Amino acid sequence: MNFNLQARMTKRVSLLLAVVACAWLSACVTTTESVFTEDASPKKALEQRVSLARQYIGEGNWEAAKRNLQLAQEIDANNPEVYEAFALVYQSTGEYELAEENFKKAISLDKNFSRCRNNYAVFLYSQQRYKEAEEQLNYVVQDTLYSGRPNAFVNLGLCRLKLFDTQGAEEAFIRALAMDKTNQLALLEVARIRYEAQDYVTANKYYDTYRSIVRKQSAAGLLLGIQLARKNGDRDSEASYALALRNLYPKSAEYQAYKRTVQ
Repeated sequence: MNFNLQARMTKRVSLLLAVVACAWLSACVTTTESVFTEDASPKKALEQRVSLARQYIGEGNWEAAKRNLQLAQEIDANNPEVYEAFALVYQSTGEYELAEENFKKAISLDKNFSRCRNNYAVFLYSQQRYKEAEEQLNYVVQDTLYSGRPNAFVNLGLCRLKLFDTQGAEEAFIRALAMDKTNQLALLEVARIRYEAQDYVTANKYYDTYRSIVRKQSAAGLLLGIQLARKNGDRDSEASYALALRNLYPKSAEYQAYKRTVQ
């Protein structure tokens, strides 16, 4: 397997597909159910139960999350956020049929629930159902009011790469960068696509931007840096990236691929 093909096999999903729960984490706050000591309106009580369930999801406390979601469901059996949260719990515990059932239920209750569609796409991607994931994301990116739209475009690009639609993937990454110029994954993927198209000038441009905003490059980033440095005849940079790849990611597929090119 040649150097470029190995690079294409790098897992591209780890950065973006974990964003779903980030806003729910409350690491500095001890989870408590004391908010329910006073009477609250049904709407407020439901919001509090769902919020508390999300905190438990962030902590990995699945049973407590399900308990609060069951109570929320008793208040309103047609609330899409309850079913979305149930889906995330079941996805995390490996109960994939239940996860999908709840994702579909949430979307059936609110067809414009963009966050849920994005999360469902993440689920489908994890099941290697890339075409179905792409279909969900095509809905999401049309929602101009969705705050996660830039990341949805990146996810769309990742799906299209898996579907061997390189041009469509690049278009999605470029759209993401139009809204978020510092999206690390989009910058790296466009740089890689341009490198593989032998457009080294543009590849260097995107890679240099990527490198300027990351504190620690990924193995994939370092591998691309080595490739571009070779094309540029920059032996010092090539050696520097290779050393970093060996020291930081000695067991990575990228380092193993690099070693085969120098043996």
